Amino acid sequence: MLTLGVNIDHVATIRQARRTVEPEPVAAATLAELAGADGITVHLREDRRHIQDRDVQLLRQTVRTHLNLEMAATDEMTEIALAVQPDYATIVPERREEVTTEGGLNLLSDLDRYRRVVDRLQGAGIPVSWFIDAEAGQIAAAAKTGAQFVELHTGRYAEAKGEAERDRQLAVLCQGCNHALDLGLRINAGHGLTYWNVYPVARLPGMEELNIGHSIISRAVLVGLERAVREMKQAMHGALGNL
Repeated sequence: MLTLGVNIDHVATIRQARRTVEPEPVAAATLAELAGADGITVHLREDRRHIQDRDVQLLRQTVRTHLNLEMAATDEMTEIALAVQPDYATIVPERREEVTTEGGLNLLSDLDRYRRVVDRLQGAGIPVSWFIDAEAGQIAAAAKTGAQFVELHTGRYAEAKGEAERDRQLAVLCQGCNHALDLGLRINAGHGLTYWNVYPVARLPGMEELNIGHSIISRAVLVGLERAVREMKQAMHGALGNL
């Protein structure tokens, strides 16, 4: 059954804009779960621009679904993951100057190092997912690291201009899913997904979980977090209703 991981980074973004104590990401996670979220996702960045270490620690104590920690493949983040023990870790590319994650990680750039990260995390019982583009070489490299999951970057699909280009990018994702399944990988996806473009991605072969943050939090500002989460789950199953 397809599940929804709600990324609550931007709740922390609002808090950090004033360096205050609210809104509380832990409270947001609780509300998201009450509304039907199947998991909570947070990205602990090197520069701590939104989610903080204390958030991750408190979320580990309070999340009742599953906690997905997005992280860079650094020694610091690996040690934090080993200490916190998230339900799984999604390893993403990270550049300080970017506003948000731009594209998938290039596993071919240092495959041996990435394999060592997988060995450490999965050796401690933390399944690893690689956030990568739906390219054959990257998917094959993910399998070579021994990771259990890939999370396919859906940004090119989400940002496509016109129906023809959107269909082309969806076909790329579909081909990537089939390739990942052939290699024994489990499949998640995310980035740029909204209430209006999520359904075709939700229907891709082997898709297990969609991780969505910005669109849900943006809608939550207007209608509340619980309603925003419920409506995203409806959209994932092709029932947009009164959106």
